[in-house]
Amino acid sequence: MAKGPYLGRSQIRIDGRAKVTGAAAYASDVRLPGCAHAALVTSTMPRGRILRFDLNGPRAMPGVIDIFTHHDFAGAIAPVKHLMDGGYANSSHLPLGSDAIAYAGQIVAVVVAETLEVAQAAAAQVGVAYEAAPFAGGFDVPGAETVRLADLKPHHKDPRTGDAVAALENAPVHIAARYETPVQHHNPMELFTTACVWDGPRLTVYEPTRYLGAVRHGLASQLGLDPENVRVVASFIGGHFGSKFALSQHTALIALAAQRIGRPVSLVPTRRQCFTIANYRPETRHDVHLGAERDGRFMALVHEAEMTASRFDAFAMEGTDVTASLYACANVHTDERAVRVDRNTPGPMRAPPEVPYLFALESAVDEMAVALDLDPIEVRRQNDTHTDPISGKPFSSRPLMTCFDVGARAFGWERRTRQPGSMRAGAWRVGIGCASAVRPVKISPATMRLSLLGDGTAIIETAHHEIGNGIATLLAMGAADGLGLPIEAVTVRLGDTSLPAAGLSGGSSTTTSLMHTLTLGTEEIRARLAGEAIRGGGRLARYDPANLRLSAGWLTAPDGAAEPLSDLVGRTGVDRIVSLSAFVPPDGSEANLDSVRAGRLALGSGDAKTLSWAFGAQFAEVHVHAETGVIRVARLTGAFAAGRVLNPLTARSQLTGGMIWGLGSALLEETVLDGGHYRNADLAEYLVPTSADAPELEAILIPDEDPQVNPLGLKGLGELGVIGVNAAIANAVFHATGQRIRRLPIRLDEFV
Repeated sequence: MAKGPYLGRSQIRIDGRAKVTGAAAYASDVRLPGCAHAALVTSTMPRGRILRFDLNGPRAMPGVIDIFTHHDFAGAIAPVKHLMDGGYANSSHLPLGSDAIAYAGQIVAVVVAETLEVAQAAAAQVGVAYEAAPFAGGFDVPGAETVRLADLKPHHKDPRTGDAVAALENAPVHIAARYETPVQHHNPMELFTTACVWDGPRLTVYEPTRYLGAVRHGLASQLGLDPENVRVVASFIGGHFGSKFALSQHTALIALAAQRIGRPVSLVPTRRQCFTIANYRPETRHDVHLGAERDGRFMALVHEAEMTASRFDAFAMEGTDVTASLYACANVHTDERAVRVDRNTPGPMRAPPEVPYLFALESAVDEMAVALDLDPIEVRRQNDTHTDPISGKPFSSRPLMTCFDVGARAFGWERRTRQPGSMRAGAWRVGIGCASAVRPVKISPATMRLSLLGDGTAIIETAHHEIGNGIATLLAMGAADGLGLPIEAVTVRLGDTSLPAAGLSGGSSTTTSLMHTLTLGTEEIRARLAGEAIRGGGRLARYDPANLRLSAGWLTAPDGAAEPLSDLVGRTGVDRIVSLSAFVPPDGSEANLDSVRAGRLALGSGDAKTLSWAFGAQFAEVHVHAETGVIRVARLTGAFAAGRVLNPLTARSQLTGGMIWGLGSALLEETVLDGGHYRNADLAEYLVPTSADAPELEAILIPDEDPQVNPLGLKGLGELGVIGVNAAIANAVFHATGQRIRRLPIRLDEFV
């Protein structure tokens, strides 16, 4: 990647003004001529079948165009597999495929009307008679089916080494505990909308999705279309954090409704419906056993985990591959099981496995430190390792303890007393805790079109997404540096399947994937410009092309001789020089790129010879009121090493945002399940952090030069900030009160 004035320095977002002024167009902002509006009717039963509908009243309402049920759409939509099972969808379930009810909140009818208000009013009047069937909503209830992940998912392996059972028996110090995390739902500001319009055989879909290609090819498979006749547009996405995952269940329904009535149809579901028509983080529970020497070195680690899954998808978010490899330990045993219940398929939620799994492990490490009467940071130092204990592979870089050392100094860890309950501030009990944050590096193939125009401007085009993480700004910075242009001369076009294919926005892989692709494009254009300068016989003809550099709109030799880019481009006889670049990760292959072009998942981890992770250390100061039990997080400090940082401004923004979300994971977020239903499916009762909850925050960026991870040394940090915060807060609560809370979220009634 060429050095220049932008990358590595703080840069405000190029799309920031458009977003804050309302000029940025999101999917539901698109105005389609003659557009009708849809509303969903969802099941009030958790399991059973539909006996009949009463549609006479709603059909007679002025403005109602049509009402569609399984009687209309059964057989019209072909099934497709889950994205992580080689398909395209976030759930393989077809909601209007039959009279069967698989879970509460399942779509049972779609009302289409002239206005959204009429559609919603009519949907509320649709009568549905059900025949109920027994259901299992969660753990430990009749009918819930527990299966080993190794049996459910063919490629799953439970990481193991040595003899953990024997090592536990021989360990001088042993702790064992169960840790639990609740159901949690994404609540992005932008709802799970879609709008569909047909032009003859061509279908255009406006939908916030983090994988345009999966929606395109999945819809084509579902509706029997040529993928070339399906266009998906998502210029901006108003948050997803793991939701808006691949092809949604409702998209084909709205496409068919638009086809049947011969008009565009738009769906804006309610917030409550978004709790069941999209994915969520499932509840998990973890039995962790740790055995250690008196000096703190681990002798044995056992991590047995369970998480809920749906009946119809072999999808579960496993995470012991991280907990088994984080610390040095010669004897490791893991076992993961899925509990299949009558709910919709869960899905990724930012830092999908690490948030619940590291809550368990990092809480257990803190418990071990207490049992050993050692400082929690020193216990982690005793078990630091530069080699994966499971595979034997070296870490490409391992600055974990650097994160702890730098973070501890900035946070003031030295003022922490050893004895729980010994620190006070008036009526408040003060606690200080820490935890590790780690995230394996992910990287995906991608393609991109980069054009340098004769007027000295450049255009970047790729079918990826701007989800608010600042990737459009990073791409503009990279192109400006690579082509020697001011950033204002670069236009970035994203979020449209008519552009070159790119992969999933997930796994903190967006920057690692797209910036490598961009670098290939800028290098090709620079080489072509240098070649043209030599061939043209002008002022640069006598120089070695390798020594020519682009800067400020000129191609320049070491002694200062230069030619303007506009002259060089014009000399080629065209109005622009175009590079269609394609990047394949170091451990990838052409088949991976083919997968991306076909809309399938192709997410790898880079160099297969090493283990490449991003690292961090989280620190929390918590105040617990001695009489009321009210919990306040006073400070959060995180120190993070995530490879090369391209824009410190947006990097810190992502990290501090993740830290606040981690506070929510620890103290607030929980979807309450009762009778197969989510009872707090709104933003009045589903609690998320607000400005009043935000503590004093500091995110420290630790240099992490890692030439082995990938050619540019990038690791991605979008998910790193949220990891470990829940454990750091829980550990601080214990330090404040002497009371160990092992189930999230932590509420004040634990202390009164």
